[in-house]
Amino acid sequence: MAPQRFREQFAQIQRSMPDVPLAVGPDDAGEFLYEKGVILARDGEEARVVEDTVRQHFTTFAGLAPDQVRRTSPQTNRSGITRIRVADPGQGDGSGDPAVAGALRALSATEDRAGRRLVSRNHVVSIAVNACPGDEPVPVPRGGQPNPAAADAVHDPDTAVGVLVIDTGLMHDHRSYPLLAHTRGDAQVAECDGEGILQQYCGHGTFIAGLVAAVAPNTDVTVRGTLNDAGAVLESEFGEKLFEAVDRDGWPDVISLSAGTSNGRTDGLLGVDAFMRELRERPTLLVAAAGNNGSATPFWPAAYADLPGYENAVLSVGALREDGEFGACFSNHGGWVKAYAPGERLVSALTGFETPVPYVYQHSTYDACRYGFTYACTCRHPRHTGVLSEDGGSGKPDQVMFEGLAQWSGTSFATPVAVGMIAAHMTTQAEADPRKACRQLLDATTEYAQVRGAHVPALLPPTWRPAQVSSSSVRA
Repeated sequence: MAPQRFREQFAQIQRSMPDVPLAVGPDDAGEFLYEKGVILARDGEEARVVEDTVRQHFTTFAGLAPDQVRRTSPQTNRSGITRIRVADPGQGDGSGDPAVAGALRALSATEDRAGRRLVSRNHVVSIAVNACPGDEPVPVPRGGQPNPAAADAVHDPDTAVGVLVIDTGLMHDHRSYPLLAHTRGDAQVAECDGEGILQQYCGHGTFIAGLVAAVAPNTDVTVRGTLNDAGAVLESEFGEKLFEAVDRDGWPDVISLSAGTSNGRTDGLLGVDAFMRELRERPTLLVAAAGNNGSATPFWPAAYADLPGYENAVLSVGALREDGEFGACFSNHGGWVKAYAPGERLVSALTGFETPVPYVYQHSTYDACRYGFTYACTCRHPRHTGVLSEDGGSGKPDQVMFEGLAQWSGTSFATPVAVGMIAAHMTTQAEADPRKACRQLLDATTEYAQVRGAHVPALLPPTWRPAQVSSSSVRA
């Protein structure tokens, strides 16, 4: 069976995408989610080769139906990929997908001859990569202060750094939070349910915009609601939506992306390949979250930072725990993660301050850190109880009220902190090139942290307040 956190994530995202049957992969190992019965291929001639090869393979092997193999999307599109249906997605449950596995095997020899990948699963790109109970927001009482606090700088429309946040959109009253006075973008879809309860991951984009603005007040932040389905989008749609965002707003100085997926490979995501190749030719810097799976497995698009040709175009960011000295237990890690920033229990605006909203915690409590750490990490602190993963649903969910500020943890939030530091460097050094600013900032960094035994650069904003961490783990 897939790990508990992925079963929870599966249920959560499946509810937000009721018309898209999902499966857990690979082979129920719980590393990622993907669309059942569908594969991706580059459009044009490659899609025809993939379709013909899969159909021929399915004709030979029992249990696989060649008549199900057909394209289900336009022949060409901006993202350069097409969806090919290989089975009825409604058959079976999310525990396996023999048709997709068979289609991938059918192309293995052809891919070997071509020297590159021709086919892929249709992965779910998500901010909710591990459904950790600690990644839910905690209310901060009125009178509380953001952390990082607002830097001592002013907003100048003529020199402001352009930041595009790809996330869940903005809460309707976000402008009542002073730091977000210069923020624009898409409204958050369906902030609350029929009972007025704030829905999961609503406010995520607002929270991130607040972090950017706190670290770098001289920014013009635009938030797009690309991830409004419980913080998720299919890979087949993601590349197209990224193109739509830059077509609409122009290529910004910096893109902040707090979402992604692993895929069991080291050569990126087929669905965003066209966008990433165009990004490489633009002056824009992509700053992407390294993911919250506590793993060294590459997480995309962040891991493009480790691919030849993308070293200057992408910065991958992991999370430090609240003392800033050791990697937070949930943060992905490894040589492909190029910098780390505070990401545990940061404080920013979840909503504006016009109307308090209630929220119900959905996840059950882990009694101890799932990764074996002994400090009070976000796997078990603060303690939330809920019904989603309890047998029989006998537990009573926690309900709390949000009146503006929240405390939240994840590489989702380390990412905009790094974005803010790059933008602030651009302002103070009068550097118009975000890629040069990123390199200058990293070269000038004197702060380092320990992450799984590695000595890594730590981007610590001057206005960030570290906290004491008890029971330091020897594994940190």
